[in-house]
Amino acid sequence: MDKLKVFESFVSVAQKGSLTAAAVAEGVAPAIMGRRLDSLEAHLGVKLLVRTTRRITLTHEGTAFLEDCQRLLADVANAEASVSAGGLKASGHLRITAPAGFGRRHVAPLVPKFHTLHPDVTVSLNLSDRVVDLAAEGFDCAVRVGDLPDSSLVSVRMADNRRLCVATPEFLKRYGTPQTPHDLMRLRCLTLSSDASQTRGWAFRVPVPAKASEAAGHEVIHLRPSGPMDCSDGQVLHDWCMAGYGIAWRSTWEVEAEVSSGQLVTVLDDFAAPPNGIYAIFSQRKHLPLRLRLWIDFLKDHYGQAAYWSAAA
Repeated sequence: MDKLKVFESFVSVAQKGSLTAAAVAEGVAPAIMGRRLDSLEAHLGVKLLVRTTRRITLTHEGTAFLEDCQRLLADVANAEASVSAGGLKASGHLRITAPAGFGRRHVAPLVPKFHTLHPDVTVSLNLSDRVVDLAAEGFDCAVRVGDLPDSSLVSVRMADNRRLCVATPEFLKRYGTPQTPHDLMRLRCLTLSSDASQTRGWAFRVPVPAKASEAAGHEVIHLRPSGPMDCSDGQVLHDWCMAGYGIAWRSTWEVEAEVSSGQLVTVLDDFAAPPNGIYAIFSQRKHLPLRLRLWIDFLKDHYGQAAYWSAAA
């Protein structure tokens, strides 16, 4: 049994919903197509299709197997394209998701550049602060910022992400400058609402008193400051902070330009937590499609350069 040919036939029948239509598209007799499917089901020991005179439907096992076959055939096509074009040609469709604020600034501008390098790859970009389910929603890759939950997904760290506490000079003059992280609990802070990220709170690195048998050290703590306003959108928090409504905990890529110009002032710098990461996330696969490998390498090449972040600020 030519497994690849049989897989192609199975996918064709499932997509067209007709044995005859699939046979015509492939240029073979319907009986040949039927024998291929019979041999596949016998080899697997499960029923993949329910065939009647009027229609063909997938069984539960057939639906799952169809997804695997489609992915396998796409990987084979990408491998062939890679070899035939010296390893540089990719094709197909790439679905990417990223946080709204970061995506607008640091993913969306790179998509046209990537497409220029690989014109046979089409790209759909989804910007949302919701943590999407890659497999369930059909995304190839997610760009995520911050601490990652434990999961079966594969993550590639592409750059560090540092966080700063910032406020306008006018706000600090009016309400005072915090000297320790715990001072934030009595000040107006601008926080992301509970349905967004930062579920653990704001992270700070604080000293740990020395014990009799140990030297003094540091630990990372998480606080949940509050204020009269919160929002699920980071850009809104940025705008409120710039308007002098409170202290915000933001990434350097969000506020670096305003800090450099003096519009915002950093506070609690001595307590800044170690950076977390900016990651590319994708499902575990033995062989990644060429278009996805090239996209991840493309991001790493840009995000790995200090000059990129200074130019994008």
